[in-house]
Amino acid sequence: MFSAQRSFPRAVRGLREWVIGLFCLILASALFALNGLLPDLILLPIANSVFLWGAGMQMAGTQKFYGEVPGWRLFHATWLLGLVVMLIWLAWRPDFAMRVAMFSFLMMALLLNQTVVIVRHGERHLTTRLFAILSLLPTLALLHRGVMALQADGVGLSLGHGGPNQGTYLAILSFMTLLLPVGFMTVATRHLYMVLEQRSNRDPLTSVLNRRGFDEVHAKENARARRSGTPIAVMSIDLDFFKAINDLHGHAVGDQVLIEVAGVISGVLRGSDAVARFGGEEFVVLLSDTRQARAELVAQRIQHALREPRPGPGLPTCTLSIGIACQRAQGEQLDSLLLRSDQALYRAKQLGRDRVEVAGDAVAPYTLAPAISLYG
Repeated sequence: MFSAQRSFPRAVRGLREWVIGLFCLILASALFALNGLLPDLILLPIANSVFLWGAGMQMAGTQKFYGEVPGWRLFHATWLLGLVVMLIWLAWRPDFAMRVAMFSFLMMALLLNQTVVIVRHGERHLTTRLFAILSLLPTLALLHRGVMALQADGVGLSLGHGGPNQGTYLAILSFMTLLLPVGFMTVATRHLYMVLEQRSNRDPLTSVLNRRGFDEVHAKENARARRSGTPIAVMSIDLDFFKAINDLHGHAVGDQVLIEVAGVISGVLRGSDAVARFGGEEFVVLLSDTRQARAELVAQRIQHALREPRPGPGLPTCTLSIGIACQRAQGEQLDSLLLRSDQALYRAKQLGRDRVEVAGDAVAPYTLAPAISLYG
C-alpha cells in the first residue's frame, strides 16, 4: 500500500490516509503487546487512542477515495472521547465493562461511517461489495461487544479475562483489521486500472479520445448500428490557419485554443456521440444514429458555438473547416468513412475554409492532403 501511494499519489485518492491508518493500527498492536511491562494508566490510554487514530484515518481515506470531504470532526471527536473514557473508567472510577462498551461504540461509529460511504458511492462491482462486507462485519462485532458489555454479560474484569466471547471478538477484530486494507486495495487497484485504461484512450492535452479510444468506440457503435439498422456519420474537423496562431501567439496559447475547441465540440454533442483528437489541430467526431441532415446541423452548431463570446481570458479567434461522411452501407469500414470525410474536409479548405462540405458516394484517390498541409 505504501508503494502504491508513492507511485500513484494523485491517481488514487485516500491512499496516504490509509497508509497512516495502517501504521497506527500496527503501532497500537505493538503497544498492547507491552501489557504488563508498562503501567496501565499510561499504556492503555495511549494504545487505545492510537488504535482510534488508525481506524479514523482509514475512514478519512475511504471518504477521500470516493470524493467526499474527510470527516475530521468525527475523527478528532472519537479519539478525544476515547481518551476521556479511558481516563474516567481507568483512573477515576475503574470499570472494565464501561471501557469496553464505550471503546466499542466509538470504533463502531468510525467503521459504520466508512461502510455508509462505501455503500453510497461505491460502484456495483464485486470488489466494492467485498470492501463493504469487510467494513460491516467488524461494525456488527463491535455493536455486539458494546451491548454485551453494558449488560455486564460475557465481559470479565480485564482484557485477559474478558469472558466467553472475548476470544471470538478479538479474533474477528484482528482478522478484519488485517483484511480491511486488502478490501481497500482491491477497489483502489480496480480504480487505478480504469484510470490507466482511460489515459491510454485519451488525448493528454484536450482529454477527448485519441485514435485508439475512437477506434474502440466506433467498433461498439458500429456493432450496435448493425443490430438496430441505424446509420452513423463521421465528421473531420480542422482548425483554419492554426499554424499562424502558434507563430503569432506561441504554442502555449495554441494549446489553450485546442482545449477550447475540444470543449466546444464536446458541448454540442449528445452523450452517445464521441469526439477524438487525431493529432495536431484535427478532430474527428462520430455521430450515432445520424443521417446527413442532422450531421450538417451538428456541424453548423459547432461553428456557431465557436463564434459565441466566452468568459475568461481572451484567446485568438479561430474558425473550423468540417467534412462530413455518412455511412453508405452498414458494412462500410471506419477507414473508408474517414477517407471520405477527410476528402470533404479538404474540399472545404479549398473552397475558402470556415465551411461544411459533405462527401459524395464515390471514393476518389487521396491526393489533396499534401497540398492542403501547406496552408493549415
